[in-house]
Amino acid sequence: MSDPLEQIIRLLRPRAVFSKGISGAGNWAVRYAAFGHPGFCAMTLGSCLLAVDGETTVLLQEGDFVLLPATPAFTMSSLEVAPGRKVEPARMYTPGVELRHGQQDGPSDMRQFGGYFTFESPDSSLLVSLLPRVIHIRGVPRLTQLVRLVGEEAERDDVGRDMILERLVEILLIEALRSVSGSTAQPGLLRGLADDRVVTALRLMHGNVERSWTATELAREVGMSRSAFFERFSRTVGVTPMDYLLSWRMAVAKSLLRAGKLTLDEVAGRIGYGSASTFSTAFSRHVGQPPGRFMRSASLSNDIRTASAV
Repeated sequence: MSDPLEQIIRLLRPRAVFSKGISGAGNWAVRYAAFGHPGFCAMTLGSCLLAVDGETTVLLQEGDFVLLPATPAFTMSSLEVAPGRKVEPARMYTPGVELRHGQQDGPSDMRQFGGYFTFESPDSSLLVSLLPRVIHIRGVPRLTQLVRLVGEEAERDDVGRDMILERLVEILLIEALRSVSGSTAQPGLLRGLADDRVVTALRLMHGNVERSWTATELAREVGMSRSAFFERFSRTVGVTPMDYLLSWRMAVAKSLLRAGKLTLDEVAGRIGYGSASTFSTAFSRHVGQPPGRFMRSASLSNDIRTASAV
């Protein structure tokens, strides 16, 4: 059966951009500005504090993994209070050199491996809006191993590097997201994937996006009344079933339009619309421009990126 999480991650096309070792000793604190891209770190020694703006401060210990799907502003520090210094994530990268906080000499009290990546697709808000702002996971050694592999591969200058990094980041994301307990997650995709009725509906929508689903039909498929299903899906995922389906259809449509290999009629049929005109109206309302214009703009952007790479 269709895997909604895997489909979303493949559509968003994550790419590793930066990863490196980070250590600290003594009393220290660093303040990171809001960055927008997904950030991650795996603790490999000691402990430290993570304070994301608007969230409860988290104690990170050896073996912990943290994923910030949109990396808001945050402070990371030693357990003792210390004056903070500002750090720009995009300016941290020096190949092969570990970043050191606090005392520069002597053994480290804390060591972690962290970094950030990007989504090549402009539709990352579909995934990010349905995820917790802070994902803190304890006791999953595979995540630390995966982060180390990402870092080791990022340091290499070898054939196939970009493809390997692409696959590693996809695996890292899936492993992290499926390691979160659905019962403790906030309303969103993770809680939906942990609910047997809701995840069945998500799989139906993802696996048969070309079908003209209604809330009544989905409710019947999962063995619930329409009102009970509508309430359960909305409470669990944070959006109504039809709003989720529309967002997913439009994300798939954008991907197909960017590829430029199908006509508007074919795209419409692929995502459950009976005609190009009906699809165009829905797309224009959701995206803010007609699909034909979107496809031409995407083609122009692809041409510019190709020319820049030559």
